[in-house]
Amino acid sequence: MAVHEVFAYLRVRDGKKAIAFYEEVFGAKEKFRLVEPGGRLGHAELALGGTTLMVSEEFPEMGIVGPQEGHPTTSSIHLHVDDADALVARAVAQGATLVRPLRDQFYGERSGAIRDPFGHEWLVGHEIEKGVTPEEMQRRYDALFG
Repeated sequence: MAVHEVFAYLRVRDGKKAIAFYEEVFGAKEKFRLVEPGGRLGHAELALGGTTLMVSEEFPEMGIVGPQEGHPTTSSIHLHVDDADALVARAVAQGATLVRPLRDQFYGERSGAIRDPFGHEWLVGHEIEKGVTPEEMQRRYDALFG
């Protein structure tokens, strides 16, 4: 059996606000959404960087919940962008929390991390050094640990 695609599927408390945030900050474009008669977002798909980001609101009655306040998430999404500094600044201005400040990394990228207002962590980076081989990354990684 072959895997044809992989999608990130985010669960959030306020779907309308989450979609607006992802559009404003990341430049996502909404493809479509399915909404219950009561207004709860059942499913939305956003085009983001050549892939699809899926979003739904929480359905606690089905065990579907988003990140819980005060508890770190166990995963993150890495966005490789043209200008990480600008994107992180825009995200923070729109309500994201800076988790790790941007800095130049041993693997040839300038990167940092934010947590969006819905509890999801995003690693954001841009290339600062072309062609860093896995061997060179390992050498630099080893040097970090002495």
